[in-house]
Amino acid sequence: MGTFALLLELAGAVALLLWGVRMVQTGIERAFGPDLRRFLRGALRRRLAGFAAGIGITAVLQSSTATGLMVSGFAAAGAIGTESALAVMLGANVGTTLIVQALSFDIARASPALLLAGLILFRRGGESRWRDLGRVAIGLGLMLLALHQLESQVAAMAPLRGVGPVLRVLATQPLLDVALAAGLAWSAHSSVAVVLAVMTFAARGALPPEAAFAMVLGANLGTAINPVLESGGRDDPAARRVPIGNLLTRVVGVVVGLVALERLGPALGRLVPDTARAVADVHTGFNLVLAALFLPALGPYAALLRRLLPDRDPAADPGRPRYLDPAALERPALALAAAGREGLRMADALEHMLTEAAAALGGTDRRRLALVRRQDDVLDRLHAAIRAFLSALDPDALAPADRRRLSQTIVFVANLEAAGDAIDRGVLGQVARRLKRGLPLPEAERAAAARLLRRLAGTTRTAASVFLTADTGAARELAAEKGAFRALEAATTAAPAAAGAEPVTPDLLRALKQVNSHLVAAAAWPVLEAEGELLDSRLRAPP
Repeated sequence: MGTFALLLELAGAVALLLWGVRMVQTGIERAFGPDLRRFLRGALRRRLAGFAAGIGITAVLQSSTATGLMVSGFAAAGAIGTESALAVMLGANVGTTLIVQALSFDIARASPALLLAGLILFRRGGESRWRDLGRVAIGLGLMLLALHQLESQVAAMAPLRGVGPVLRVLATQPLLDVALAAGLAWSAHSSVAVVLAVMTFAARGALPPEAAFAMVLGANLGTAINPVLESGGRDDPAARRVPIGNLLTRVVGVVVGLVALERLGPALGRLVPDTARAVADVHTGFNLVLAALFLPALGPYAALLRRLLPDRDPAADPGRPRYLDPAALERPALALAAAGREGLRMADALEHMLTEAAAALGGTDRRRLALVRRQDDVLDRLHAAIRAFLSALDPDALAPADRRRLSQTIVFVANLEAAGDAIDRGVLGQVARRLKRGLPLPEAERAAAARLLRRLAGTTRTAASVFLTADTGAARELAAEKGAFRALEAATTAAPAAAGAEPVTPDLLRALKQVNSHLVAAAAWPVLEAEGELLDSRLRAPP
C-alpha cells in the first residue's frame, strides 16, 4: 500500500473516531440533556457534591467542553458560585478519563453488537429517547471500529521511510508534543479522541512512551481552550471566570507534569509494560492529582479570579432587574410601579430583539442568529424576577385598583416573555434550521420577514404605551393588528401571489402571527376588557 493511501486511511479512521465521540455526546444530550442540567444545578450546593456531579455528567456526555459550557452559564447567571463551578470542572476533567480507561481494554469485538443494537433502536424505537440511545450505541460501535482500524494502520506505518526520524524528534521534544496534542484536542473539541488515538499509536510502537505521555498532557490542555472561546462572555468578565480558571489549572498541571515526566516517565514505562494502559493511567493520574491539588485551595483561588475578573456593572446587564426594591413591597402602589418599570424594560428588550432579528435575516451567519436568539434569556430572567417580586405582595393589602394593576402587569410580562420564546423558537429557529441544511431564505422572503419583524417592533412600542397609559383608542389600534395579521395569513395561504400577500412560508408567517398575538394580548385585551369593550364570545348567539 502506498504512503498516501495509508495516510488517507489513517485520517479516515481518526475522523471516524471523532464522529463516534460526537454521536455519543449528541445522543446523550438529546436523550437526557434537560435532566442532566437539572441534576447539575441541584448538585452545586457543596464543593465535593459538585466534584462528583462533574465526574458523573462528563463520564456520560464524554465532553468536558459541554459540561464547562453548562457550568459557565449557571455561574454567569449567578445561580452558582465560582468555587462550586470550579469544583465541577475538576470533576469533569476526571470524568473524561473513564471511557479512556474502559476502551484501553481489548473490547473491539463488541463493535458489531453495538452497531446492530444501535441501528435497531434508532429505526424501531417508538420514543425519541430510545432513538437517541440508539445513536449512543452506534457512536460507541464506531469508536471501537475506528480504534481497531487505527491499530492495523499504525502497524503498517512502521516500515515506512521517514517515520523513524519523526518519532525520534517527538521523543526528544516534549514541548512540541504538548503543542501538537493541544492543537488537535482544541480543533477536535475532544481530549478523549486524541488520547485514544495517542494510546493506539503508543501501543503499536509508533510513538515512544515519553512522547505519548507528553501528548496526553497537551490533550488535556487543548480541550480547556474551547470553553474559554465558546462561553459567550467576552463582554462580561464574570462569565469567563470558570473557563479561564479551568484553563489556568490545566496550565499549572502541564508545567508540573512536564517536570515530573523527566523522572517518572521511564519508571512508569518499566512499571506498566502495557503502553496503552500506561497512557490511560497517565491521563487519569494527571486529572486526579490536579483535583487533589486544587480542591482544597478553591476558596482562595475563586477569590483571586473574582478580583482579576470582577462582576460587570449591574447597569450594563440587561437581564438584571433595576427597580425591584424589596423595601417597596411594604407599599403596594410603589411595588406595582416598580414592576411596571421593569415590564417596560422587557418591552425595550423585546423591541431590540425584533430589530436585531430583522437585521440578522439579511445574512447567512448562523452565529449572529444565535446571538440574537440568546437575547431571549434577558426576557426570561426579567420575567422570572418580576413574577417572584410580585408574588411577595400581601394580597390582603391590595386595593381593587391595585389588584387590577397586578393582573395587568402579570399578563403583560408573561405575554412579552412568550413573544420572546416565539421569536427564538418559531421565527429564528426555523431560519437557523434552514441555514444548517444549506437552505437560506430566498431574498424576497428574507426582505418580507425582516419587514414584518420591524412592524412587530413598532407593535411592541404601541403595546408598551397602552400598558403605561391604558388609553382605549390606542388599545383598539393595537387590537386591530391581530386582524391585520389574520388577513395577511389568509391572503398568503390562499393565494401567495395575490395582492396583500407576503412571500413567506406559511410556517414562518404563523410564527410571526403568534408573536403579534402575544403583543396584543399583553396590553390591548386587559384595557379593552376593563372598559367593557370586549364581547363575551365570538360565537354567534344560538337561534
